[in-house]
Amino acid sequence: MDYLKQQINQINQRISEIKPLLADPEMAQLAQQEIADLESQKHQLEQTSQAPQTISQDGLNPNVTILEMRSATGGDEAGLFASDLLRMYTRFAQTKGWKAEELDRSEGKLGQIKEVVLKIVGKDSYESLKNESGVHRVQRVPVTESSGRIHTSTATVAVLPQVSASDIIVNPQDVEFEAFRSGGAGGQNVNKVSTAVRLKHLPTGIVVTCQTERSQLQNRENAMNLLRSKLWEIQEQAKANKLDSQRAAQIGAGERAEKIRTYNFPQNRVTDHRINKSWHNLEKILDGDLDEIINALSNLTLEGTVQL
Repeated sequence: MDYLKQQINQINQRISEIKPLLADPEMAQLAQQEIADLESQKHQLEQTSQAPQTISQDGLNPNVTILEMRSATGGDEAGLFASDLLRMYTRFAQTKGWKAEELDRSEGKLGQIKEVVLKIVGKDSYESLKNESGVHRVQRVPVTESSGRIHTSTATVAVLPQVSASDIIVNPQDVEFEAFRSGGAGGQNVNKVSTAVRLKHLPTGIVVTCQTERSQLQNRENAMNLLRSKLWEIQEQAKANKLDSQRAAQIGAGERAEKIRTYNFPQNRVTDHRINKSWHNLEKILDGDLDEIINALSNLTLEGTVQL
């Protein structure tokens, strides 16, 4: 893969830049440690380039899902609601025995989530979660509201599959790479070495960041996978624009502007507007009990009676 060769060349260049520091008594130990880390990453990259990938005929990995959650309208309350959605999907993954890990996170105050990227790995996880894309709306009295008024806030969810490198080909010359020190959790080892990765796709302007792993290699791989997923999303939207309105609406399940669901706390009700169906166990749903909703959407999609 060309992008792996590019990463190996960048590591070799970085090693060459660090080697002169070995002659400096004050920097030698740190330089030696960083060179060892880079050599280890290069070795793993070389192995990764030969590793097989499990993909479907359309180039998508059905067992890997990328979930992006962002706070939208509603100020602080929208950020808190995005945190609730993050917990909901994380708990759902746990009940399925899937692995969930954060790739990137941007926080506000009071535990708010501005943006978070979650990677879920588990059998048929993408098939289960693909209908969750859209605008999620919450109606409740915020913790910051002293007069008891009900507020309406929103958060957006985008569900992306992992796409094979052969299905979405990224020219390494189109990708601007930057390594930086992680600002998140992970301890001293993460924060003193430039393990976090930012990629910018120059033709589209898409920027992806991954910083939660201790290894720059892992963050590079996650960032490239995320970039391919976003490029796939653009490609699918372009295809949808050329189809008739009904088919376009079905493929438009990933459209982030569509309001798909309301979580109404005063009425203990969750309503999915696409199928006009409600459930009255809101707390259980936010605790990850999503099976009934996901099954209802999947069944109606198969019957062709709902536009997603």
